[in-house]
Parts: sequence; structure tokens; C-alpha cells
Amino acid sequence: MTVEHSPTPKLRAPAAADFLGLSASTLSKMRLRGDGPPYSKAGPRVVVYDLRDLESWLTARKRTSTSDTGGTGLSPT
Repeated sequence: MTVEHSPTPKLRAPAAADFLGLSASTLSKMRLRGDGPPYSKAGPRVVVYDLRDLESWLTARKRTSTSDTGGTGLSPT
């Protein structure tokens, strides 16, 4: 029995930044630092984001308080 999966939508960097509420420049800097959501390279200059990865990345960063560090071990400032 074969199970068909519908492909997950992919967003190019500007659309992904808009989805996250970030500027394209901020998202680009996050890729450089390695602290942004997972991405794929679809070509030498084409960056795409899986919509499920963006949603998971946002979910992992939910907070209930401004002093909530998200379990990073960092003390609030």
C-alpha cells in the first residue's frame, strides 16, 4: 500500500521573513549566525524554507513571560 504525502509548501526568504514577522535582512543574518530556522538551498542564490520548519521554529520559541529564557540556562537581565 502506498501512502501519498502532499508536499509541504516552501517559501523563499522574503516570504519566510514576512511569515515570521522579521525583515529579510534579519533572517539573512540569522542564517549567517546559525540561529535561525532550518533552510535549504535550491540553487546557488536561492534559499527556501519549509513551512513546517518555520512553524516548529516559532513554536519552540514561545514564551509566557519576558523573563522566560526558554530553558537556555541564561539568566534574565
